[in-house]
Amino acid sequence: MREEAIFSGFGGQGVLSMGMMLAYSGMLENKEVCWFPSYGPEMRGGTANCIVQVADGLISSPIISQFDTVVALNQPSVDKFELKVKPGGALIYDAANILTKPTRTDISVFGIPASDEALKLKNLKVMNMIVLGAFIKARKTVPSDTVIKALFEVLPERHHKLIPLNKEAFYVGMGLID
Repeated sequence: MREEAIFSGFGGQGVLSMGMMLAYSGMLENKEVCWFPSYGPEMRGGTANCIVQVADGLISSPIISQFDTVVALNQPSVDKFELKVKPGGALIYDAANILTKPTRTDISVFGIPASDEALKLKNLKVMNMIVLGAFIKARKTVPSDTVIKALFEVLPERHHKLIPLNKEAFYVGMGLID
């Protein structure tokens, strides 16, 4: 098993946290992992992305240019990374933030209403957990219960009171994928 993914969006959308959660989940499953963040100097609103690799075998480089999965939370991310999905791969995007829909037919495309669902949960900050839930359901990179275990490790202890909401958001996201 090998999953090479990029999570991309604006800073403040939880892109790096999504990637970190996946990488930590891979570690809990005794997989080889790589988490490679990249972001601009802005505190919020600048570009942010992270490459995550989870594999049974060794990972040769943290830098890759083609992905099994692209997770895009804004239009610039779809525009930049749609063509970098390997044939047969997947593109998962927040349908509420994308005006020009992906057009490729050689990949699986999942437009999910993550922002709308986060609004229903009364907290936009859990949008990333909704998207991560959709990613896990679509790609099956790690078991869902492992992601929940990782949540306790990745989320700072001062925010552990938000774990029930994050778990709910994660399962909402899983429910958005058929």
